[in-house]
Amino acid sequence: MKVPFTAKEYRQLLELVHLGMWAVTGYQGDDTAAARRYFDLDQKLLELATEAGCADFVETRDDGTLQPAPKLADDDRLREIQSEFQNDVFWHEFVTRLADRDLAGAQAKAGMDTPGLEPPPSTDERLKMLEDRYWDEFEKNDLGNVVILRGGRG
Repeated sequence: MKVPFTAKEYRQLLELVHLGMWAVTGYQGDDTAAARRYFDLDQKLLELATEAGCADFVETRDDGTLQPAPKLADDDRLREIQSEFQNDVFWHEFVTRLADRDLAGAQAKAGMDTPGLEPPPSTDERLKMLEDRYWDEFEKNDLGNVVILRGGRG
């Protein structure tokens, strides 16, 4: 299979590969099953960079493997994408964990259903309501109203 790329298209492909490898290796490093799974493809695409007119986006490590050069790795647009991704992950994880915590606390308090009352919303419905409440709060106030209690002492 032969796929012709312009230098601009190949640079964009290198950007995508860099972002993908950043996501795969981000916090766990290069020695994971996921990182090893994509390493050879990453190297192959980096090797073709010179032929595609993008040699200045790749550099050789001491061990002979290739890596994105600072011109690619430190690109402001890519840094912004990474920053937005990390911010989104933080907020989604924060809201989900707070809602899970609150739901578990409410369920522990409720104990058993009270006879004669409408059945409570399902767990999924209650979790969605809690998450919506947190999203509303954080969209209005960011972290301004978040208080961390250490050992219940504040």
